[in-house]
Amino acid sequence: MAKNFPSERSQPREHRPWGAAEAAELAADDDALDLISLGKQIRHLRKQSELSLDELGEAVGTAPSQLSLIENGKKEPKLSLLRSLARALGVSSDELLGAKPPNRRVALEIELERAQRGKQYRDLGLPSVKPSSRIPTEFLEALVGLHRELEHQVNLHTATPEEARRANTELRRRMREKDNYFGDIEAEARQLLGHVGYRSGPLSQHQISDLASYLRFSLHHVDDLPHSTRSVTDLRNRRIYLTPNKDSSHDPRTVLLQALASHVLQHEVPRTYLEFLGQRVATNYLAAALLIPEASAVKFLRKAMDEKEIAIEDLRDLFAVSYEAAAHRFTNLATRHLDIRTHFQKVHKSGIIFKAYENDDVTFPADPTGAIEGQPVCRYWTSREVFDVPDKFNAFNQYTDTPSGTYWCTARTERGPDGEFSLSIGVPYESAKWFRGKETTARSISRCPDPDCCRNPPSALAETWAGHAWPTARAASSQFAAMPMGSFPGVDETEVYQFLERHSLR
Repeated sequence: MAKNFPSERSQPREHRPWGAAEAAELAADDDALDLISLGKQIRHLRKQSELSLDELGEAVGTAPSQLSLIENGKKEPKLSLLRSLARALGVSSDELLGAKPPNRRVALEIELERAQRGKQYRDLGLPSVKPSSRIPTEFLEALVGLHRELEHQVNLHTATPEEARRANTELRRRMREKDNYFGDIEAEARQLLGHVGYRSGPLSQHQISDLASYLRFSLHHVDDLPHSTRSVTDLRNRRIYLTPNKDSSHDPRTVLLQALASHVLQHEVPRTYLEFLGQRVATNYLAAALLIPEASAVKFLRKAMDEKEIAIEDLRDLFAVSYEAAAHRFTNLATRHLDIRTHFQKVHKSGIIFKAYENDDVTFPADPTGAIEGQPVCRYWTSREVFDVPDKFNAFNQYTDTPSGTYWCTARTERGPDGEFSLSIGVPYESAKWFRGKETTARSISRCPDPDCCRNPPSALAETWAGHAWPTARAASSQFAAMPMGSFPGVDETEVYQFLERHSLR
């Protein structure tokens, strides 16, 4: 099964709140970590066999001083020596290399040594504590706890809006590298659809319910779902809690599929904000691949392409999803299956980009970190012009000449709890021939990032009002605050745990 998006991790780890990963776990190299665990394991087995360093050294033909270095994780033993050690200690080589810590004490010693070898602790210039047998376990517990809290605090301080911008930039880069198509997640979707007998058309509520049953989850609709959540999954009792609120702006099918997707993709508590964003994109991707299955969607799009009538609203209507979901899904499939390079934007009426993706070389506005989220779009782009179009029923289509080329774009506006947004899909001029609306006469010219395009006010207005105006910006508080704390940014963990405790007793 797929693990994460867009990269995978191979080893499970202890469940800890987001932001509480140890520096050593992130900074030390894998070989060093293996040597620490291996050395502790050898020492434990030697003492369990009541062997001294001299006795074990004689048994395997190695000097006690060399064995001491190995047990302290400072020397890597040769394969032949590992085999000899395994025989002398009564275990197999695989057991010696892959064994988990035999007890809590050894696990604490390993964690402490890893933390002390990490760059963050070394930078403090403090002496290391050797976890010898004379140190009480309670002392080790305290030291390890201090290291965890130190790392937790450091990560909280670095979890700023700047980190979020950098994470979004890196995630978008990885998406662009793969043309926003992820075959492993598509394969998961095909397998799941096969289990519920999907053939064509929209995925029904009944089939989604069957999918939950196949994955051994029961569904529970409650009225007291924590306000910061769309769903809550009780992994212990395999229950998914949803709200029956029909006023929600989120498709209930999507909410349930996203909850199931996190389980299917085997997500663990994210260590970084980039990993958190990647998991969110992965669950959204799998949910979309289930609601708009690849085979059915590609068949439909290829037919529309043959007729030169591709339209995002047709994809929306065929699979009974939102326009935004259809537009996102089009970016997954367009380059891979239709050889069409494209871009997507979700823009607030104020002109600020909320979401965007491109692999067609369109030039989005960006800050010094490369982030485009929160940046104002040129007022002459389709995603801005559409707000002034009186016809809100039909899609608005426009050609825009830009410094990076001419693009044809189609856009619609939708209103939600956070205001009015435009949703647009664009393609280079030469690809416009495949789309409905290509005959539009609407045309615009954008010279951005030239500030005289639309950033600077007209000179006549500036001469009249410069120095005589003082507006109060409507800045979101999130622009100044650190990223939310907790395992899942934006979610009140205490509220979630209280909710689960309350419902697990029923």
